[in-house]
Amino acid sequence: MQITRQTEYAVRTLLELAAAPVGETVSTRLISERQGIPDEFLKKTIQLLVPAHLVTTHRGTGGGVRLAKPATDITLLDIITAIEGTLALNVCLAPDYHCPNKPNCSLSRILGKAQEALLEELQRETLADMINSQK
Repeated sequence: MQITRQTEYAVRTLLELAAAPVGETVSTRLISERQGIPDEFLKKTIQLLVPAHLVTTHRGTGGGVRLAKPATDITLLDIITAIEGTLALNVCLAPDYHCPNKPNCSLSRILGKAQEALLEELQRETLADMINSQK
């Protein structure tokens, strides 16, 4: 499993928004310039963050993007799953995959433990934690 560049851009975008004063709208142009994210790619990334209820967008003068909820309520797991979908270290661990060997498969058991640990850690880390660790 490897996180895509789009997920990295999503994290950087949300960190930019989390650093702004609460409720402030930030233009996509400013985010693009500060984070070095191509404008068109940023817009596509934001389109994935809106239905995940991580950001809201506003058109017109003074428009842009802002967090849809406090930075303390947005986890790294929220961001990754908004872009990548459900995380699974192996297809056998995907929620909709049925493997007849799973009950007796030691690899599935070990990968399952690793996946649980990964998901717990990603769920624990919030945008606010990430902003505070940069200070």
